[in-house]
Amino acid sequence: MLAFLSPGRLARRTARHPWLTMGFWLMLVVAAVFSASSIKFDERQAITGTDSDKAQQAIDKLQGGESANETVVVESILANVDDPAYRSFVTTLVQRIRALPVVKSASTYYETNDPALVNAGHTKTIIPIELNGRQLDAADNVGPLLTVLADATKTSNGFSAITAGDGSINRDLNDSASKDLEKAELVGLPAALVVLIFVFGAAAAAGVPVVLGLIGILVSVGVTATASKFLGIGSVTINLITMIGLAVGIDYTLFIVERFREERARGVEKIEAIVAAGNTASRAVLFSGITVIIALTGLLIVPSTTFRGMAVGAISVVMAAMLAALTLLPAVLSLLGDKLNWLHLPGRKPKASHDDEGGFWGRSTALVMRHPLISIAATGTLLLALAAPAATIKLGNSGVSEMPTSLQSVQAFRVLDKEFSAGRLAPAEIVIEGDVASPGVQQSIEKLRTRLAQDSEFGAFGQLKVSSDGKIGAVNVIVNGDATEPAARKTVERLRHEYVPAAFAGTSAKVYVGGNSAGTTDYIDTMNQYLPIVIGFVLALSFVLLLVVFRSIVIPVKAIIMNLLSVGAAYGLLVIVFQHGVGADLFGFQQSDTIAAFLPIFLFTILFGLSMDYHVFLLSRIQERFLQTGDNTAAVGYGLRSTAHIITGAAAIMMVVFGGFALGSQVELQQAGFGLAVAVFLDATIVRSILVPASMEMLGDLNWYLPKWLAWLPKISVEGGDRVATTPARPATATGYGPEAFGVGGD
Repeated sequence: MLAFLSPGRLARRTARHPWLTMGFWLMLVVAAVFSASSIKFDERQAITGTDSDKAQQAIDKLQGGESANETVVVESILANVDDPAYRSFVTTLVQRIRALPVVKSASTYYETNDPALVNAGHTKTIIPIELNGRQLDAADNVGPLLTVLADATKTSNGFSAITAGDGSINRDLNDSASKDLEKAELVGLPAALVVLIFVFGAAAAAGVPVVLGLIGILVSVGVTATASKFLGIGSVTINLITMIGLAVGIDYTLFIVERFREERARGVEKIEAIVAAGNTASRAVLFSGITVIIALTGLLIVPSTTFRGMAVGAISVVMAAMLAALTLLPAVLSLLGDKLNWLHLPGRKPKASHDDEGGFWGRSTALVMRHPLISIAATGTLLLALAAPAATIKLGNSGVSEMPTSLQSVQAFRVLDKEFSAGRLAPAEIVIEGDVASPGVQQSIEKLRTRLAQDSEFGAFGQLKVSSDGKIGAVNVIVNGDATEPAARKTVERLRHEYVPAAFAGTSAKVYVGGNSAGTTDYIDTMNQYLPIVIGFVLALSFVLLLVVFRSIVIPVKAIIMNLLSVGAAYGLLVIVFQHGVGADLFGFQQSDTIAAFLPIFLFTILFGLSMDYHVFLLSRIQERFLQTGDNTAAVGYGLRSTAHIITGAAAIMMVVFGGFALGSQVELQQAGFGLAVAVFLDATIVRSILVPASMEMLGDLNWYLPKWLAWLPKISVEGGDRVATTPARPATATGYGPEAFGVGGD
């Protein structure tokens, strides 16, 4: 019933109506650009069902939600806080601040005589500010305040005023992510184009994958912008979309374009060559894309707004890239035809056949297959050794202290952390649900206030805020240090598990501890809890898909083992470089005591999907040859020779794209880009070039073994079921493997 949606039929239809197809995609891109202009970012990392999430939901009900705060740091190299000139500067500045519509309140040391607002040397003072609106809107609302501070600093004589808080930090974070994205594109796109020119040997053919990759990104950003109205989408999601979109968008187009040029080199007519590419390479793109999407759906399992936003972005860009490759690309090929070979490099023409067993890939594959056991032992040992340091991984969240020091909000944070209390930027939030006005609850609050005053890790205890119905109360308490650092998290854990239970014992009130430190703790705990669940989910679905596609129980088991080895090695290298600092300076990376908590799950889903990409492309070509000849050894050699240069080129493109993101200033992006790049390198070299051919040679026809009790599985050939065998195929063996097990060959 859905046969008209097969890649071959889609290729024929779109190739025959290229302008209609391109018109449809033009409207899609215009709609996506229009939608992208309204994207709304939410940097909160809520974990559904945790104490921090319950606390946040209660606060959202309390007086319209939690307000946004800023803390302005005023410093002078010439005057003391007690000098008249200092007082005059601060008084004038706060008047201008209070005049801003975005400012709800502001207070100074001169008005309150609060010693906590002045540093020990009386050279610096802070101005606590409450902004109008929600924390979610703070990054947009803080602009006028930043302008006033910049003007005051510029026109003063020796005074400076900078701020850190909900708005300024998130604004700087967004701006930093945007600059990192620009830098990654400036590095990744030209480098990818150079690799494509080398792979194709022609500039025109190299330009097509880049253009289609960008189109897929635009469409995905439009979809994500629409989703941002209902889901929390972090600014890093756009970096993720660009990173994944460039990688898979270029790769998918690369494989199809190369197959089209190969068919044309054989003398196949243009439209039929497009259809042939549709029935082979496009089908591989479809199945590999489905595999990637299956892996990415693992992100949706995690009850995290951040992960759901990432999942929407990543899945949408893979789908957009896949649809562009299946529909838009045939139309482009129909219009360009052999003009794809314009501006070709001397002596570089598409090959009509890969039967020549010479050349680098032919010789190296033959060498590996002559010594399969040695090859498997050596590469397996290497990957396991690289993966071993992953056992010492420490998960965390990069706080403000690990943001680029060039940002003014980071500079203000460092002053607060050193000479005041950085905890005032992200205090712990104690939320009480129950009869807040009851004597028992009031006594418990005072008991908690007294206990915390005796602990030096806690600062000021705020004023209790109560909802109009008296059923919700909230009070903030400052926790010293960076809220995401282990020390602050341990302090909040004491608050949760010692101080709060002791203070509220005997009352019927429910008490939740929220805030940044509590949220980070819940986040890390959730990542650890869901990592094995996500891995099991992705492995199970991928196994079923590969089982059906290749009609073999051995192929999916091997694919899973090999992909786990490459992902494990990537984890180990991340720990070595970032956590232990080995080579961090060499690469220009910022060393961190922890690996970003989201990375293990994120990297697993992305890397497993991308690894399966290459595996499907390679195995589909091997299977195609095996179905034609029935010779496993020859099929493996042919599959490697015919795809090695393309897989190597695709891997090189992914590496330069991911490497471009690793050059960014944010440590989390550095870790993500580096982890993806090294995993792709290991996968395309060690796994695809050595482990795959060695294991397939060692197992022989057992690679295609399917138990008889699974013979009912549908027969789906990735490379198309209508390929005619070029040589007589061997009959299926008694154990159920061989070409006839796929419905090919025989009588």
